[in-house]
Amino acid sequence: MGDPAPDGRVPTLSVIIPALNEAAALPATIQALHQSRHPLEIWVVDGGSTDGTPAVAAALGAEVLPVPRGRGGQLDAGARAARGEILWFLHADTLVPVDAAEQVRHALADPQVLGGSFRCRFLGSTWAARCFTRLYPVMQFLGCSYGDASLFLRRADYLRTGGFRSLPLFEDLEFWRRLRREGRLVFLPGPLATSARRFERHGPGRTLALWIGLHVLYFLGVPPERLERFYRSASPSCRSRKA
Repeated sequence: MGDPAPDGRVPTLSVIIPALNEAAALPATIQALHQSRHPLEIWVVDGGSTDGTPAVAAALGAEVLPVPRGRGGQLDAGARAARGEILWFLHADTLVPVDAAEQVRHALADPQVLGGSFRCRFLGSTWAARCFTRLYPVMQFLGCSYGDASLFLRRADYLRTGGFRSLPLFEDLEFWRRLRREGRLVFLPGPLATSARRFERHGPGRTLALWIGLHVLYFLGVPPERLERFYRSASPSCRSRKA
């Protein structure tokens, strides 16, 4: 049953999935989680879906938590509602391998490890999927990680470090960079398989240029609120990435 805690118990693990109109993607994601070798508590934190996402999640055995839309706030609400000793944050369109929970527990059996995320590959044969599959390990090497790579850590450390903030952009990167200052983070082999749809929606070349530009501005200290306005003006047809 995995690596025990110091008192001999196997730590419980909660999966938190933020969602907004993800009825089509959720079944495969949750069914993959059900194949885990360890029992999981699954939370779907819904930001106001209109496509039946909460009903789909409940039918698949997940706990459903309705909260106001906003990915950072949804992630934080789910983390605080979850009962597991380990928190694992997962996108609604991401498939995990059968031993993913085992990888998480094994990593956190080392008290020197604060948390981590996974290697991931983007599904499909498009240029965007191939490009971002190759780019992600480079970004991780440079000290960045994102929601696509599925962050995990102990609940106690989540609460101690303040958790996700309600930011309009980069709530995942901001939290990861904060955690790096607190302790050791690891990358697990996974791999996770995740959708490349957000990179393909407006053309891969334009998306890559926008993604790089947003990162440059973010690392120069431009606040996420201003970055969101820039993002919306550069891609007027897209919705804000809030869930």
